[in-house]
Amino acid sequence: MENQIFELQYAIDTFYFVICGALVMWMAAGFAMLEAGLVRAKNTTEILTKNVALFAIACTMYMVCGYAIMYDGGIFLKGITDFDLGGVLSASAENGFDGDSVYSGASDFFFQVVFVATAMSIVSGAVAERMKLWAFLLFAVVMTGVIYPLEGSWTWGGDDVFTMYNLGDLGFSDFAGSGIVHMAGAAAALAGVLLLGPRKGKYGANGQINAIPGANLPLATLGTFILWMGWFGFNGGSVLKLGDAANAHSVAVVFMNTNAAAAGGAIAALIVARILFGKSDLTMLLNGALAGLVAITAEPSTPTPLLATLFGALGGVLVVFSIVTLDKLKIDDPVGAISVHGVVGLLGLLLVPLTNSDSSFSGQIIGALTIFIWVFVASLIVWGILKAVMGVRVTEEEEYEGMDLVDCGMEAYPEFVKS
Repeated sequence: MENQIFELQYAIDTFYFVICGALVMWMAAGFAMLEAGLVRAKNTTEILTKNVALFAIACTMYMVCGYAIMYDGGIFLKGITDFDLGGVLSASAENGFDGDSVYSGASDFFFQVVFVATAMSIVSGAVAERMKLWAFLLFAVVMTGVIYPLEGSWTWGGDDVFTMYNLGDLGFSDFAGSGIVHMAGAAAALAGVLLLGPRKGKYGANGQINAIPGANLPLATLGTFILWMGWFGFNGGSVLKLGDAANAHSVAVVFMNTNAAAAGGAIAALIVARILFGKSDLTMLLNGALAGLVAITAEPSTPTPLLATLFGALGGVLVVFSIVTLDKLKIDDPVGAISVHGVVGLLGLLLVPLTNSDSSFSGQIIGALTIFIWVFVASLIVWGILKAVMGVRVTEEEEYEGMDLVDCGMEAYPEFVKS
């Protein structure tokens, strides 16, 4: 009877992990639709190609070396034979319903690998419409195989050969990855954007900022809703356990707070955009919802629903001002990824100590600096090498023609003909 109870918990926690991983995997579709909607029609096929390819690369590189670097202190292939059943069932017998979560090692890998792909998806939108496809994909190999796993080993990983120190010992806490995933992706994106430069025509000679509208706002809206839905797996799965009443309640709280923060971010961004621009800007509304989600990701389990809404609203306000400020600095980000995931990711980390007494502001700042400096510098070096070896930016003629025909030889909307 006791073994049956242990196996039941193992089955519940494993199934929960897998389902939440599938939800996070679905966020890849959200990023693809959001980015496809916010770029111009002539770049749609290429951005979709990037999103599918980067997901496949992330899955492969994390299996080959990323997972081992992040959790095992090695650089060897994490083959399927390493995910055995017996060792985990022994652990479940020791822990039971009152102990730690117990689940299949394969389910843990699956849940972790979709987080890696999320971090890389953030880079895709920021460098859209002017980066060479294969330069981007080569960067994805390094980002998902080495850069992200190393910073992950200092935060979510254990003590191993790659761990200079565990940031958790310094009072750092990041429940589901406002910094570890989102700010890291934004740091890599910022390094790429600075080397790339802005799109042609984005900024005028006299400092004016020219809007470059996206081709398909219905797609962008669909992508936002998909991301909103997938975020329940992102944050909810990070509870790591479902097999007892206390953790089941924690999962419900995380789902509730995640939804509340997204709503707060959307409302706040819409109001701020109306005040600043005199119009109800849909793109700001969408980014406000995403900003609310990023803001709550660092700690969705301890705030009250009202606080979660307010935290999301802070993210929604901040993202509007951040997007405007980056434009004034001539940092061209077609989808607002650096603002949503980077600036608001930092906000999320700084909000954690307000409701989680196990964290500290000093620990959060040290952790944020560690993540940002490592990912930004490492990414800048990799982007720089790629720029020197093969170039990272397409020619002005190719940019004018559109990435679809240049890189993919096909158009997303072939029936739409210029008059």
